Parts: sequence; structure tokens; C-alpha cells
Amino acid sequence: NNFVDYLPCAGSGDSALCAALTTKTLTGVLDDCLCDIESIDDFNTFKIFPKIQKLQERDYFRYYKVNLKRPCPFWADDGHCSIKDCHVEPCPESKIPVGIKAGSSNKYSKAANNSKELEDCEQANKLGAVNSTLSNQSKEAFIDWARYDDSQDHFCELDDERSPDAQYVDLLLNPERYTGYKGPSAWRVWNSIYEENCFKPRSVYRPLNPLAPSRGESFYTWLEGLCLEKRVFYKLISGLHASINLHLCANYLLEETWGKPRWGPNVKEFTRRFDPIETKGEGPRRLKNLYFLYLIELRALSKVAPYFERSVVDLYTGNGHEDAESKALLLEIFRDTKSFHMHFDEKSMFAGDKKGAKSLKCYSVSYFSSQELTQGLGTALKILFSEKEIQNLPENSPSKGFQLTRQEIVALVNAFGRLSTSIKELQNFKVLLQQTR
Repeated sequence: NNFVDYLPCAGSGDSALCAALTTKTLTGVLDDCLCDIESIDDFNTFKIFPKIQKLQERDYFRYYKVNLKRPCPFWADDGHCSIKDCHVEPCPESKIPVGIKAGSSNKYSKAANNSKELEDCEQANKLGAVNSTLSNQSKEAFIDWARYDDSQDHFCELDDERSPDAQYVDLLLNPERYTGYKGPSAWRVWNSIYEENCFKPRSVYRPLNPLAPSRGESFYTWLEGLCLEKRVFYKLISGLHASINLHLCANYLLEETWGKPRWGPNVKEFTRRFDPIETKGEGPRRLKNLYFLYLIELRALSKVAPYFERSVVDLYTGNGHEDAESKALLLEIFRDTKSFHMHFDEKSMFAGDKKGAKSLKCYSVSYFSSQELTQGLGTALKILFSEKEIQNLPENSPSKGFQLTRQEIVALVNAFGRLSTSIKELQNFKVLLQQTR
């Protein structure tokens, strides 16, 4: 059961982190599954990454609805950040068509992909700003798209996207990158995510937690004592954390001259977050959890393929030619996911107590269903927990047992696309580490 997987850097380097990526620090079988990292790297690089990037650029997958005004459930905050441009620049309400604000079903008029940005909406491409500008044509398309999501079955659904404060954002204009938000405030956010949602007693502290006492129960001793489902839950959160950190390191504000930012990879920041010495061994663990998360979502894509293979399912934007191309590309990615030979076996999860399993399933899916990246994971879990319903889908009519909204589909594809990018960026950092040693 001991697969050996190497992550070779270019040449033969001896830097600590490069060595960590080529020695036992990041080798062997990924915990709770039988898959080696090298197989994932090759599969992602040559099969998935080029295609998922193209798919994310399609109109259907680039717009996502989110409530940016939703209050934090853990502490009172006014939602404003003191960092320059670390805020949202929404389009003026007067510029948003009434049909979108009211959720009406006005007729779609023009193709969404032939759009020009609203002149009155400032493009917020500066550090940390969320660019929420949308074209009039894109907004008209959303009216039509929304009809496909009404009156459908939902699995542990949250009401965030139906909030009157929800807005569409263009994901292509809002890449994950370093915003300058750091220190105690940033640590507080992630600490709350882990502390409130990992079934963890208060007496157990995560490694590198500045609030942890010098003595206490070992975190990993506690973790290994949990059931598989709860171990997986922690690893999924850790994998998300690692993926976001990789994006921040890969898209770092290197300099800003005359108001023009230059973004690029920051090797020093990558080392600070993942070096086995600086992180006391945590960096490689985090990267393994990233690969584990990738496998979970990869498995979900392979399982949900029959849903999209049906003729009644369209990736509808109103542009028939582009819609057909988008679906063909999506189905091609599904075929690739099915060809992977080391899938995670989800049948080992929730195989015990049915009552407890149902509660934990709903908790897992609803927790991961609040924002684009986490909702993508929530949708992936929903798919893995709905295998029988997917197998029994009718070919020529909508399903009452299993249904995906456009919001879930967009989140699923973009979340997996970002994981694919994270793993690709990890390969790039290996080369850069060799060059800078």
C-alpha cells in the first residue's frame, strides 16, 4: 500500500523547500485514499488544466451571484477594510435592470458574449478590489438563466443567492490574489473557520496556532482518533486553505508604479507559507490536503457526468453556438475525469449509522455552500452523496430526485478550476525555487 511519489525540481537543487518537494516530506500514499501525487500532477497538467481554463472563460461559467453584505456570524464588523482598494465597487443600483433586481422573467434579447462594460461602472482592477461590473447584455441573460433554477429540488440549500443583497460578479475580473490583508485580522478569519467547523474540542489546538498553550493534547493524535468522515472534513478545509495560499503566492503584488500594479509569483512568500522548517512540518501536510481535495472534486465530476450527458441539459446563455461548444468542452472534461485510475472511494464515507450520517452529510454540504469556492465543494459533496439519484435520472425530462442550479454548476467548475490552477502553480514554484537557490 506504499506508493512512492516524487515531485522533481528542475535539476538537482538543495534548497530546503525544493528538497521537501522531492523527498519523503511529500511522498507516499495520500492519507485516507490510495493515490500518488505524481499521477495527479501528470493527469492535471496534460489532461485537465488546459481544458478547464478554457471552460472558465465561457460566459456561462464566468458570472457568479453572491451576497457581499452578508454579516459575519462570528463577530460584529462593519465590513470595511482599511487597506487601499480592498473593498467592493458595485455598479450603481440605477444601472441594474429592474428585471434582475425583481427576479422577473423579461425576454432575453442579445447574446451575452458580445458585451461591453458599462461606462458608469469603474473597473476595479486595483489591489484586492472585487470587480463587479457587468454588461447590460450579460444582465439581460441572467434574467433568462434564472428561470432554469426556479422550483428545483435543493440539497441543504442556503438562502444566500436569493437574498435581495446578492449581486453578480465577473469571476474573470476577480482572480484570487494577494490583497495585503494579513496579520491578526486575517488569522482571526481562518481560526474561526477551523475552530467552529472541525468537530474539535476547545482543548485541542491546531499547529502554529498562536493561542495554543505550550502543553495540550496533540492535534494529530486527536485527528487520527476521529471517524473517516470527520477527518475528511478537516482535510477539505485545510486543502481549501492551501489552495488559496498558493493563489496568493502566485499572484502577489510585486510592485506598483504610477498606479499600475505588477502581479507575479513571490517565492519568499511561498517559502514562508509552505517551507517544512518555517512551518514546523505543516507546509507539506497542507499541500497533501490540497491534493486530497483535488481528488474529492475530481471524483464528483466523474460521477455527475450522466446528469450533463442528457439532451435536456443545456448550459444556457442564449447564444446557441457558444452554449453547444461549452457543453461539448464540459463533456470532454468529464470523459477525462472518468479515465483517471486512482479515484477516491466515497463509498467508505457515511457507511455506518444512517441517522448520524444524514445529519453529517447535510452539515458538510451546507457548510461548504456559502461562497463560490466553498459552494463548489459543497456541490461536489452533494454529488457524491446522490449517486443513486444520478444513476436513475430520466433521459428526456427534468429530474425530481437530483437537480443542480446554474449557481451550483458555476461554483463546481470554478472551484475545481482553481484547484487545478493551484497544483499547476505548485509545479511552477518548484522550478522557481531551483532558479533562486
